[in-house]
Amino acid sequence: MNNHLFFYIIICMEYVIIGKIANTFGIKGELKVASYTDFVDERFKKGSVVYVGEDHIPFTVKNHREHKGFLLVSFKDNEDINLVEKYKNMMIYKSKDDIRPLKKGEYYFSDLEDLEVYVDGVHVGKVLKVEEGIRANNLRILKEEDKKEYLVPFIIGVFIENVDLDEKRIDVVKMEGLL
Repeated sequence: MNNHLFFYIIICMEYVIIGKIANTFGIKGELKVASYTDFVDERFKKGSVVYVGEDHIPFTVKNHREHKGFLLVSFKDNEDINLVEKYKNMMIYKSKDDIRPLKKGEYYFSDLEDLEVYVDGVHVGKVLKVEEGIRANNLRILKEEDKKEYLVPFIIGVFIENVDLDEKRIDVVKMEGLL
């Protein structure tokens, strides 16, 4: 009965992507992770639980450290390359229940993906992906009219007028050459 309760809880959780496993590192089970979070120490804290892959397999973080622009992460009871190499190229998630709420005007990348894009009230496309940039995060938008993809800096008040997660809508400032 307890196993069913745990399974039910896992299914009902909402997740936030916090990284992607790029490769293994060494033979002791460390994983080379591209971080997708500004809160590395909080998300990959020793003893915290993260979830790997679309099946959201739970793992307890044993340790993390930075190395050449990546994180090296190890999981408790998985300190062998043979146990973790199957997770290469998988996403790492954190349960939204385990993280502090965001401030007003802050959004998870995963919440912005698939939002419908409007310019001057006219539907123009959809957010395909949010990509980290040097100066700002960029929305990769597929414009329906020409089926091309465009990058729009995610800077509220400059390029973005409004984000409404309930309506699954984002309003982009009308600017020549932007979309």
